Amino acid sequence: MMMSAVYAVVLSLTLSEGVKAFAPSPLVLQTAPSQRSSDATVLFSNRRDFISNAAIAVGSASGILISTPKSALADVDTDSFIKTGMVSMPMGVSGQAGKAKPVTGVVLRDGSEVSRDKSGNVLSEILLGKSSEPTPVLATFSSPWPLAKGGLFDVECRDAQTGDGAFLTVASAKGKSVADLPKTFFTDSLFSSTGRFSFYGAPTDVRVKKSDVDGPYRYLEIVFSNLSQSTNAEIPRTALVAATIPEGTDYVVMLVGSSTSNRWKRGAEKSVRETVGSFKATLAPTSGLKARAKERV
Repeated sequence: MMMSAVYAVVLSLTLSEGVKAFAPSPLVLQTAPSQRSSDATVLFSNRRDFISNAAIAVGSASGILISTPKSALADVDTDSFIKTGMVSMPMGVSGQAGKAKPVTGVVLRDGSEVSRDKSGNVLSEILLGKSSEPTPVLATFSSPWPLAKGGLFDVECRDAQTGDGAFLTVASAKGKSVADLPKTFFTDSLFSSTGRFSFYGAPTDVRVKKSDVDGPYRYLEIVFSNLSQSTNAEIPRTALVAATIPEGTDYVVMLVGSSTSNRWKRGAEKSVRETVGSFKATLAPTSGLKARAKERV
């Protein structure tokens, strides 16, 4: 009974202090905008201290010691996040947390697996069109890089050390042929805020250098800059795109290969061109099995 009374008193005091800690500071409300940044930092610091101290106080009252691990606070640079909206190390645990999976438009067929054989040949079966009556399509290409594993990837091969790689993406053609699609169709699709290249921020300095049509395939060379995953700096990058609209569908299936522009000039261009040049997307052989979409992980 006595422990319950002590707990109630501590909890009451904690809530009282909490109101003060989380209430807007008069200084923040009255000072000029240029001065509010430092005051806001103090305010957020007080909140962090309050949460940590409250946990210790309430835990002590109940006979259980609760501590806030130093590593939990060290993982996120609070001051940096308040000022810039970003963490100082985007590739760390704090940088990965909450990241949404890039939207590639790729829907894998249920019962199929993305595979790559010893020769580097990649095979995937994807579905295009309405979910009620999807069209199965086989997408193939040859890659010198291994398959990328994990929930963030659909069909992708990449070198984790250099960043060179290629991935599959799909977008609606909206009734146009691959030859008639404007260049902006490709740049808007590939560099949208939810695209594969926008994982750490939308790319900048996007420019289409070349665009050619060869039968049912369209090839584009695009240069751009995107945010480095390790240095948080803008890094120039060069990409090749092979695009086609499989017969009987209204969807553009694209293979996008890329490397940093620096590596491109030093020989990576050859691997990327060979990979993108090997790309094919054709209708899958018919079967009596109903095509269903694979559940996303």
